Amino acid sequence: MNFADPSEALALASEFRRAPFGHHSPNLQKLLRMFRSVPIAGKHALLTIRPNRSWMLVTLTGIPGRPMTKHEDIIFEDLAEAEWYVFRQRWRQHFGTELADGVEA
Repeated sequence: MNFADPSEALALASEFRRAPFGHHSPNLQKLLRMFRSVPIAGKHALLTIRPNRSWMLVTLTGIPGRPMTKHEDIIFEDLAEAEWYVFRQRWRQHFGTELADGVEA
């Protein structure tokens, strides 16, 4: 699978949307590894605010001792929705295009 072309990865986005946790197909695993292996600076992540109840979007700096940027206006109370949001941010960073929120689940 060619991950340089977002159209080839679109079915994998739908797979992730349906099941963000647990077992993923080999191609989705490859895509997630690619997203997760980018340099830390500028990477989006989730910060637990209340265990198992709420999460905040953060942007990592990649610089030791420099705090992450907290996006206090982007809070989630559903971990699956939080993971989907981060997936879409990483999609945009990699492919340079927006991934519609309405991707079929």
